[in-house]
Amino acid sequence: MKTTLRILTALALLTFFTTQLNAETKAGIEPVKTAESPEVKALINRLEELKAMDKSNLTRAQKKQYRDEVKGIKQTLHTMDGGGIYISVGALIIIILLLFIFVIH
Repeated sequence: MKTTLRILTALALLTFFTTQLNAETKAGIEPVKTAESPEVKALINRLEELKAMDKSNLTRAQKKQYRDEVKGIKQTLHTMDGGGIYISVGALIIIILLLFIFVIH
């Protein structure tokens, strides 16, 4: 039981420690754009223009181009927003196992 606990603790520490190192050593990370930045405002304005457009008389190719542009703008805004907190499946399993071990015993 103690060996299992030690192995799980070591795996959890290695998982979190390597993630921190990876985040610190990446070069060229841009600061997160806020909603006040001119780039974000320009993208939001373009989205508003596209939503206000009359799409009933567009051809099939134009509609596809429209959809692609909207998807691209939304994806760009999402990446500028910072995304969110992501946790790997392995780390999640280790956390659940550690909680399970400590709650039962």
